[in-house]
Amino acid sequence: MKRFVICAAIVAAAMSFIGCQRSQAPVLFHPQGQPQTLGEWHVLSSDGTRLTLNQGVEPYALNTALFSDYAHKLRTIWMPPGTKAKYDANDAFDFPVGTIISKTFYYPRAEGGAVLRVAEQKGESANGLDLSKVRLIETRLLVRRQTGWTALPYVWNEAQTEATLARAGDTVPLTMHKPDGSAKTDFAYQVPDENQCAGCHSTNNTTRELHPIGPKARHLNRDDPWHPGENQLAHMVSLGRLEGLPGAGVAHNARLDDASASVESRARAYLDVNCGHCHSQVGPADTSGLWLDAGTDDTRRLGLCKPPVAAGQGTGDHLFDIVPGKPDDSILVYRMSSLDPGAMMPEVGRATVHEEGVAVVRQWIADWLGNCTSDGAHVAMR
Repeated sequence: MKRFVICAAIVAAAMSFIGCQRSQAPVLFHPQGQPQTLGEWHVLSSDGTRLTLNQGVEPYALNTALFSDYAHKLRTIWMPPGTKAKYDANDAFDFPVGTIISKTFYYPRAEGGAVLRVAEQKGESANGLDLSKVRLIETRLLVRRQTGWTALPYVWNEAQTEATLARAGDTVPLTMHKPDGSAKTDFAYQVPDENQCAGCHSTNNTTRELHPIGPKARHLNRDDPWHPGENQLAHMVSLGRLEGLPGAGVAHNARLDDASASVESRARAYLDVNCGHCHSQVGPADTSGLWLDAGTDDTRRLGLCKPPVAAGQGTGDHLFDIVPGKPDDSILVYRMSSLDPGAMMPEVGRATVHEEGVAVVRQWIADWLGNCTSDGAHVAMR
């Protein structure tokens, strides 16, 4: 009898634990409409002290990420049970209807309500996010519906307990500095509106359909930060979430912060993820003639001694997109370094200059040899 009581107590405790584990309702895919709060999707939840991921919501990371005013990002993918994404060698994977991709923007906290400009730390989001250490700004959802992808931006409240749909975008004033208190910057963090979301995610200028940007083989082909010793793509396969992954020959973009990688590979990876979705043969900036995606090898298309097509004041009175050996004479560096709305590139998504990214692109251009003639021809050095 005593043994039965003990066993019953153990079972009761186990059931209580399971009940706590399952207290969050399953992910809820909305096939239409625009839910007004992030919580209605049940992808992420916050009690004001910790942001947690629901069951089946998998985090992922990119080799080199798009710059967003030094914000850190927790990226996740949820797919309906039993479904898989289809591998694509160059473009974003083909995700099934019902897929929800989330990207949460946040900053490490500093004293006095400021935020810190520091790189993401290993294990920072291993079990969600500790909100005593970080401040949530926004979460963007990209939802795969029957009619295509839908982009929905949600802004977190001051209590950090819920995020509300911001169809018209939003502005969040922030003060950012380095841990030693230097490089103090006051800026207005911009949450994009629906049109701005579409402006970046409409990666094909002909169809104008929205598509994911980050979930591509070359961006995802890396060590999995949440599962040490595993490749991120291989882990997706092991979870039954990806089909068609080849055994070899998968493209790989360099990491911007990898000092062991060549300057060229780091610069090209940075330009690919930050600019290549627009500046490509089929992207919204196709008529510019400047293609910065990973698949472009033609140096003229990459900007070498290429005069601008319709940059206007964005040239800064410079003559060519890239002048070999002279980053200060190159339009590309000028626009990346500018905060002038009429000149800065990218046009949206930042209110500060990414010093580290600009530095790598500057060095890449400085390493090029030759000269540009007045009519735009490249003369190689002999």
